[in-house]
Amino acid sequence: MRAVSDAPAEATVERDPEAQYQDLFRRHFRATVRLAQLLGADDAEDVAQEAFVRLHEHRRRLRDPAAALAHVRRTTANLATSRLRHLRVVRRTPGEVTRTAASAEETVVAAEQVDELRTALGKLSARHREALVLRYWLDLPVAEVADALDVPVGTAKSTISRAQAALANLLEERP
Repeated sequence: MRAVSDAPAEATVERDPEAQYQDLFRRHFRATVRLAQLLGADDAEDVAQEAFVRLHEHRRRLRDPAAALAHVRRTTANLATSRLRHLRVVRRTPGEVTRTAASAEETVVAAEQVDELRTALGKLSARHREALVLRYWLDLPVAEVADALDVPVGTAKSTISRAQAALANLLEERP
């Protein structure tokens, strides 16, 4: 008899918007921080927290609760872009990133390749950079990339394809 009374309570908790929000936060916060880092945010945790705070403030206005994750990703991308734009204005001349590498040759080569890739990504448009990060670093299916970018699936596919071509051209141009 106790198991019967527990089932409705669990179903109520799952439908509770606050519980859904907390579950979304627990399951996706780390990935959101990683997204912000890959998009170039200096303060990735702050960006991710701000995205979840904004979702929390506007969660009652969401037409589709299933779109909450896409909303958080889009907000994270927008915040990262805004902060990068702000930093460019404040710094005017960006400083060099210093890396310490282990003495092993492979580690040095790998670090240089990562630097070249990040530099090339930085030269892409924000939309292309976001599409590639969502698709390949977060390993999202094209449909979820489309949701995060708030575009149709076909547009997401063509954006990813164009971004890949642009990135390939930039990497071929390197000395």
